[in-house]
Amino acid sequence: MKDPAAFIVSQTSIETAPLVSELRLHLATEITPIWQATESHLAEMNIEPPFWAFAWPGSQLLARWILDHPESVRDKRVLDFACGGGLAGLACAKAGASEVLVNDIDPLALDAAQLNATLNGLRVTPLQGDQIGKVPPVDLLLCGDVCYNQQMADRIIPWLRHCAQDMEVWMADPGRPYAPKVGIDILSSATLPTTMELEGKTTRETRLCRILP
Repeated sequence: MKDPAAFIVSQTSIETAPLVSELRLHLATEITPIWQATESHLAEMNIEPPFWAFAWPGSQLLARWILDHPESVRDKRVLDFACGGGLAGLACAKAGASEVLVNDIDPLALDAAQLNATLNGLRVTPLQGDQIGKVPPVDLLLCGDVCYNQQMADRIIPWLRHCAQDMEVWMADPGRPYAPKVGIDILSSATLPTTMELEGKTTRETRLCRILP
């Protein structure tokens, strides 16, 4: 794609997430074309499904917790893993983290996260490529809604537990059946609004937990 930033801007509107009014984001809405595009049409254009264009419940709960507890991230190095549009990472930057890395396997997500950072006068550093299996040089690793199927959960959870030996690891999950039920500490929970188009329901029971080694 010749101009990813122009594409993102053209396909989104500047909005705020229901739970995080402090941060503005480039988000898809019912009136934007990318919301209506089918996955097959996006594939024809060689574009991954635009997960970065939505404020998912997990990222909202992470961001809300961080903004309400800025001392939990202040002066820390943070990685927002599978960042999408980077909402959780932006909350860390706003709360005073010393460095915020954003990672996603979709290059457009990294472009969206940087655009969102600029929109809010914040700074994040993109980290490209699949990071699973690596131990990132950070104090805190964040991830939201990464257990959306069994295959992904089986790959990610052991890695998160390994990382938890060297850093704090927080995961926000909107009630997926594949998310861990043991070896966690619950930090927060909330019922968050979502859409029928994305989730097949209008709310999601979402919890934020600390992953234990």
